Amino acid sequence: MLNRRRFQFIAAVTLAALLPLGAHAEGKNPSKLRVALLPDENAATIIQNAQPLKRYLEQTLKKEIEVTVTTDYSSMIEAMRFGRIEVAYFGPFSYVLAKSKAPNIEPFAVGVERGSPTYQSVLIATAGGPVKTLADVRGKPFGFGDQASTSSHLAPRAHLLKNHQLNGETDYRPVHLGTHDAVARAVQAGQVPAGALSKTILDNLIAKGMVDANKIVQLELSAPIPNYPIAMQGNLTPELKEAIRAAFLQMKDAEILKSFRIEAFAATDDKAYDILRDTAQILKLDLGRMK
Repeated sequence: MLNRRRFQFIAAVTLAALLPLGAHAEGKNPSKLRVALLPDENAATIIQNAQPLKRYLEQTLKKEIEVTVTTDYSSMIEAMRFGRIEVAYFGPFSYVLAKSKAPNIEPFAVGVERGSPTYQSVLIATAGGPVKTLADVRGKPFGFGDQASTSSHLAPRAHLLKNHQLNGETDYRPVHLGTHDAVARAVQAGQVPAGALSKTILDNLIAKGMVDANKIVQLELSAPIPNYPIAMQGNLTPELKEAIRAAFLQMKDAEILKSFRIEAFAATDDKAYDILRDTAQILKLDLGRMK
């Protein structure tokens, strides 16, 4: 049998071991939530368009909301990794990169457009330019967006390799222009003869008159890509995580949804993005070594 002193010692050790776990299990419930939006267009425009989202989240969650746009995809991934933001609207592949560096983040919502939680990349060329088909890309520059962008880099790059045997290391010269709209403008102006970006973003740029549809040619579409996910830190309290999840999944405000270029948000999980991990294998990318 245990004597009293030994029993007290074992109880104290057990309690000490359990306390950190209990504290961690409670999670964080900050008074301010930092929400990062993807830097795929001009940052000032994104912040301006996000003001209805900010007001909605403040009213729904009863917390101060800080909307931020990082300088590029990599800095957004690092901000999530080191806990400098609580909620992030990722590109599909930038989410996969973030998950590889911060395994505890949780995707919970995905945009639905035209009734589907997927979208496509469009490969375009300058109207009247030297690229008539994608075979003509060989030996020429090709415009991409951010290196971690799914629809303006990785998906079209994999499309060129898989369907046309065009390798960016040897067969053409990748030119990274940063954002989707920069790619569209560069192709329109003939600064690069061809490029790729999100089909949804291109349609939006044309609708706004920022790109002249007569000055570009849409050549091919990529395979369907799972849409942009919203992810949150896994160390938030269960109650806060559920409130954040419900705020997005129950969102009905047409103005806010329009700023995301979607009709609604649907529930999602990490498994939905395995196709992007397959894309990384096609391109022989080492997720652990990418920024």
